[in-house]
Amino acid sequence: MRMTGTGRKPGVTLAAVACGLFVLGANAAWAADAANGKKVFEVCTGCHDGTARAVGPNLRGVYGRQSGSLADYKYSPAMKRSNLVWDDKNLHEYIANPRAKVKASNMSFRGVRDDKSIDDLVEFLKDYK
Repeated sequence: MRMTGTGRKPGVTLAAVACGLFVLGANAAWAADAANGKKVFEVCTGCHDGTARAVGPNLRGVYGRQSGSLADYKYSPAMKRSNLVWDDKNLHEYIANPRAKVKASNMSFRGVRDDKSIDDLVEFLKDYK
């Protein structure tokens, strides 16, 4: 086999480039989609509709907020004690399995099982003001 001026075999360089493009493409395909997150959020609005009669707290501005911190909502003692900041990691874990993240929480929802849907929902919540 003929060597290139770099001393590498031509096929090895091409394979490395192809692999890199595949990884970049996979990351782009997995990028969080706030528009889809808005659709996923529709499941949440049954309890988190932002009205005074809502079962759950208002989620507008939840991203970056301290858990259990809205003055106009009566949180469970467990949520008040949880001392979480709703960032990517905590939201992802809580949305996936609320009772595992905050034991004895009042949240009866079992969670979203699909990681992509959770990523999309978190992306939506970042700008949900």
